[in-house]
Amino acid sequence: MNLQLEIPGRKSSLVMINPIMTASGTFSFGLDKPHGFNIQELGAIVTKTVTLRPRKGSPQTRTAETTGGMLNAIGLQNPGVTALIRTIAPKWTRWRVPVVVSILGATVDEYGEVASRLDGVENVSAIEVNISSPNAKRGGMEFGQEADAAAAVTKSVIQNTTLPVIVKLTPNVTDIVEIARAVVDAGADALCVINTLQAMAIDVTTRAPVIGSTFSGLSGPAIKPVALRMVYQVASALDVPIIGCGGVKSGRDAAEFLLAGACAVQVGTATFANPSAPLDVLNGLRDYLTNHDVVDVGEIVGAAQAAG
Repeated sequence: MNLQLEIPGRKSSLVMINPIMTASGTFSFGLDKPHGFNIQELGAIVTKTVTLRPRKGSPQTRTAETTGGMLNAIGLQNPGVTALIRTIAPKWTRWRVPVVVSILGATVDEYGEVASRLDGVENVSAIEVNISSPNAKRGGMEFGQEADAAAAVTKSVIQNTTLPVIVKLTPNVTDIVEIARAVVDAGADALCVINTLQAMAIDVTTRAPVIGSTFSGLSGPAIKPVALRMVYQVASALDVPIIGCGGVKSGRDAAEFLLAGACAVQVGTATFANPSAPLDVLNGLRDYLTNHDVVDVGEIVGAAQAAG
């Protein structure tokens, strides 16, 4: 059975032995704790988002359980790109699994600066661009909510790196295809669909928001139907590699995303309840493909498009 896939870039490609990746923000930098499984068996590791300068993150409380998912507002706490290059990236040398670094900037130029610093760093195989960040120059609107802003960020990154560039889209938009088309036209090599949904929770005893920063992102099984729809929509409209993300916790979930048009999937929130979830998803996907006599995983990518 062939599970390998390749996401071509302009000067290099992201080659993965299978379509299962970790999701940004849920696996830290892959070094913090025992994983309970061999991470070398995965297709790729996506780091937590790194910024130009260190960030302390949001006030507590930062996470909360909700029906069918999890609320989080970590606030992008990270040591900054300089520390990542100096002290974290060298530790990835012993891995053969490719590492995709998630990046974010407060401005368009900052995105380009972070990308530039990562270019040529050994053990970094690709960049994932988080465009769900508030843009202070646009009155708090997220970069990913406006086509022109999303395209500008993408162009800035593309101009400053030779690595494959994956742009992670926010679902908090009217028309995700419009945003997807803008970043692809700007040069993105692949898309990750989707990030968290805007949400909140209120403690009825204290009468205050549960999350310290009031608003948060909803992830987990509750958002899978939304993510699946958006992958299907983008795959229907554009010829670009898509990585599905949102509520994946089993091999059947992964198969759904591939059938919708994704070539790979990311596993995130599921790891909080089950640290070995990424490997369980991989094994479940293998079982699904075997049971359906699929020899090459590429055979099912987008199959639901023809049936729909």
